[in-house]
Amino acid sequence: MKIYQKEIRLKAYPRGFHLITDDILSAVPELKQISMGQLQVFIKHTSASLTINENADYTVRGDFERHFNVMVPEHAPYYKHTYEGPDDMPAHIKASLLGASVHIPITNGKLNLGIWQGIYLCEHRDYGGERQLVITAFGV
Repeated sequence: MKIYQKEIRLKAYPRGFHLITDDILSAVPELKQISMGQLQVFIKHTSASLTINENADYTVRGDFERHFNVMVPEHAPYYKHTYEGPDDMPAHIKASLLGASVHIPITNGKLNLGIWQGIYLCEHRDYGGERQLVITAFGV
């Protein structure tokens, strides 16, 4: 069994959904040494999340952002956690809905994603800053 783990810091992204598949692949070139295994990507934040979805048509990422802003609005009168700004509590809720990690099969040294799939950083804050990821690849 081979196990590789890296911690990387992503640049600050604006609020929205951003493809980061290439950032992850660049960080773990050892992936090529695994013929069968798993990749786990974990984000160390509570106001950003990760998901896997459409990697070709950028309008999907815009639609995600617009839908989440309707589904989890800012300035809801029942929010008590408001001292970090109106985008903070909605960001926590959005991050919990999507999750803090993704798992992807590794097959013959490559991520076994569908042809139209990519890994998204879901930045839920207006100014979230740099984000830290822990990337773990393991297998045989």
